[in-house]
Amino acid sequence: MALLAEHGDEAKVLAGGQSLLPLLALRLAHPARLIDINPAAELTTINDGAGLELGAMVRHRSAERSADVRREAPLVAEALGLVGHAAIRSRGTIGGSIAHADPAAELPAVLVALDGSVVAVSRRGTRTVPAGDLFQGFLTTALEPDELLTSIRLPPWPERTGWSFREFSRRSGDFAVVGVACVIGASGDGRVERARLAYSGVAGTPVRATAAEALLAGAEPSDELWTQAAQQAAADLDPPADLHGTTAYRRHLASVLARQALIEAWGRAKGAA
Repeated sequence: MALLAEHGDEAKVLAGGQSLLPLLALRLAHPARLIDINPAAELTTINDGAGLELGAMVRHRSAERSADVRREAPLVAEALGLVGHAAIRSRGTIGGSIAHADPAAELPAVLVALDGSVVAVSRRGTRTVPAGDLFQGFLTTALEPDELLTSIRLPPWPERTGWSFREFSRRSGDFAVVGVACVIGASGDGRVERARLAYSGVAGTPVRATAAEALLAGAEPSDELWTQAAQQAAADLDPPADLHGTTAYRRHLASVLARQALIEAWGRAKGAA
């Protein structure tokens, strides 16, 4: 933190290096200094209690295999299995993925879907930044140049809650063309009590499908409901076109993946009831 305070924008934090080193190799980043935080063992812990707290230096692979993560935040464990390849997950860190803020990455969408937050520390003090305020644009967050992301916090996992993470990529390990994180809760009378849908790969930041969530809340589950909610979620998107697909293609993928995710998540919610 002292080094960040001293050097500000001239310095970059090096954690797992799976995002920063490619940027350096492509000359897209030109920091005057690298601040290696790998010796900071206090950033490698996983704590459960009133929710789940993951240290920023927790490796993807460690979190993916953690019994605490699978129990307290199963959506995180499922999404982590889709991050790159095993070699990348063995080096990449939870905090690094969140701070890098690639809108096609899995973890930013998961953090938004779970209403999580991050802890940012500087020599000026400590603050908690909700996921909804953290992501501000392509590779851009609300973190200040002198702040270090030290942990990710997730709320307690509710009872009767199902989850699903679905994505489509051209090849295994590639960034997804479109991805969706889904959490859905069942009420005591078998209705949808709450729902969260967050997309990756459709804008400069993760996108919550709030209109579809409102449509689902309190509704009687049915194939028609899943279809309507998925169509509503996709209709509100305006994804960019590129060599991987047109806007219409990405919107179609968003609808298909959302329906699949809702069906899978509801099945898990019923199983947990």
